[in-house]
Amino acid sequence: MVDTEKQEHEQGAGETRCGFVAIIGAPNAGKSTLLNQLVGSKVAIVTHKVQTTRARIRGIAMEGNTQIVFVDTPGIFKPKRRLDKAMVEAAWGGAGDADVVLLLVDAEYERADDVERIIEGLKTQNRKAVLVLNKVDTAKREKLLKLAARLNETELFERTFMISALTGSGVDDLRRFLAGEMPAGPWHYPEDQAADVPLRSLAAEVTREKLFLRLHDELPYSLTVETEEWENRKDGSVRIAQVIFLERESQKKIALGKGGQTIKKVGQLAREELEEMLGCRVHLFLFVKVRENWSDDRERYREMGLDFPDK
Repeated sequence: MVDTEKQEHEQGAGETRCGFVAIIGAPNAGKSTLLNQLVGSKVAIVTHKVQTTRARIRGIAMEGNTQIVFVDTPGIFKPKRRLDKAMVEAAWGGAGDADVVLLLVDAEYERADDVERIIEGLKTQNRKAVLVLNKVDTAKREKLLKLAARLNETELFERTFMISALTGSGVDDLRRFLAGEMPAGPWHYPEDQAADVPLRSLAAEVTREKLFLRLHDELPYSLTVETEEWENRKDGSVRIAQVIFLERESQKKIALGKGGQTIKKVGQLAREELEEMLGCRVHLFLFVKVRENWSDDRERYREMGLDFPDK
C-alpha cells in the first residue's frame, strides 16, 4: 500500500503530474539520441547504424513537479524478418499506450516512405501527434520550413518543434511543452531514477552498442548479447559475464578479430562505460557462442522484451 501523504511530502508542494510520451520515427531518425538528451543521461544505445534499438526502453525525466516517462521505440519500417516484425509491433505498442506521441523526423534524410507509413498508421489509430524535426544544426532552414509545411498538411500534428538531438538545441522547450501535456497524478518512479531497464539488460545493451560500432555492416544484425551472470562482490566491485550469440560459425572469426583483438577492445570499451554508469569497478567477461537461427528463438525475444510474432 502506497503512503499517499508521505509521497506527496517527498514530491514537494503543488500538484504532481505524470505521463508517458512515445518517441516514434523511421530507423536512424535520432530517437535514442533524443531520449538521452531529454532524460539528461545515457539510457539508450546510440550508433550510426539503423535499427539499433530493438525493444522499448523507458527513460524518466523531471520537469518541476512533473515526471515524464519517455518510451524509446524501435524504428518503424517495412518488416522483412520475424525480428523486424517484433520490433515494429513493439514500436506501435509504445505509441498506443502513450499520453503523447512524438514523431521524430530526420530533416536531412527524411526516409519519406517510412514517414508516410507511420503517418498512415497514426491516422488508422486516430492518434494526434507532436512533430519534431531533428538536425536543425545541419539541415538548411528553407528545407526545414518546407518539410514542416508539407507534413502539417496532414492535419495530424498538434505542435511542431525543430531541434537538434545531438546538440540539445530546442530540447528544453520540447520538454517543458510535454510537461504541460501530462495528466495530474502521482509519479511512477523515484525522483532520481533515470531509466526503467533492468541493470542486466542495460549492461547487455552497452556491449551490443560497442559491437555495432566496431563490426562491419552485416554482422551486428546477426548477433544479440545476454547477461548470464551478475555478481556483486564484497569489495564493492561487480562481476558480469555476457554471451554474444551469433547465427553462424563463420561469424565467430569476425566477432573475435585477429588474435582476439576485436572482442578485447569491445570488452574494454563496454567495461569502461559500465564502470562510469555503475560507479564501481567492473570485471567483464565476454563469451562468443553460435546459436543458429537465434532470431527465430522464442526465448531470445523474451530476453529482449519483445513479443514473439507469428511469421
